Amino acid sequence: MTLRTLLIDDEPASRLRLRRLLTGRPSVEIVGEAGDGLEAIATIEALQPDLVFLDVQMPGLDGFEVLRSIAAPSPLPLVIFVTAFDEHALRAFQAQALAYLLKPIEPELLDAALERAYSIHGFQEQRALEEGRLRGALDGAPPTVLERIVARRGTYILLLDPAEICFFRMDTGVVRAHSAAENYWVNYPLGVLESGLSARKFFRAHRSVLANLDQVAEIRPDVRSTYQLIMRDRERTVIDVSERQGRVLRTLIPGL
Repeated sequence: MTLRTLLIDDEPASRLRLRRLLTGRPSVEIVGEAGDGLEAIATIEALQPDLVFLDVQMPGLDGFEVLRSIAAPSPLPLVIFVTAFDEHALRAFQAQALAYLLKPIEPELLDAALERAYSIHGFQEQRALEEGRLRGALDGAPPTVLERIVARRGTYILLLDPAEICFFRMDTGVVRAHSAAENYWVNYPLGVLESGLSARKFFRAHRSVLANLDQVAEIRPDVRSTYQLIMRDRERTVIDVSERQGRVLRTLIPGL
């Protein structure tokens, strides 16, 4: 039995060093590499590796955001976090990581991490328990400030600037991001989007919609709800604001 392994690091030299350290180990089969967060998501979903060496700090999306963005039904792989910074190692430890390694990687610590990964992978019950622990830790982690939104359209994975998004809407169990002219599906619950975009002008109009107040063209009073938001997208979408959230909107926009 071998561990089908993926190397994810934005530094080619770090990937090369790790590949050399892993060469010749019969328990490891390197099936691919990725150099950034978007490539990492696509490669994990396509190859479904058993084990991933994951750099914590990468431009665009960090390692934790990569794992949160893996779309079901793709399983989470076993993860060994790799980092050059102690504070990131601490986050990895708090995330109940299988293991974390500080750069430059010491062969003895690498051996110990691989031994643990191999022992867990060999037992289905242990493997499922490890995935559940990691998912739970990711879900319960402090809110991440979302500087970019991982979005999907067909087979493409894109990074969107939140400022370009008019609103997010829950649609038959899927959250969709609507820009001025397009819509995409995203792998974030609305609550995660609301907390991750709290520093921006995103407003929870009601349970299933999060609206960008900077993309509102018009606000109308409405007898069925407190207000209606007319968005700047191509369809000029009308979003009802619940009575409860109408009170919040009045604090955000004085004079309503």
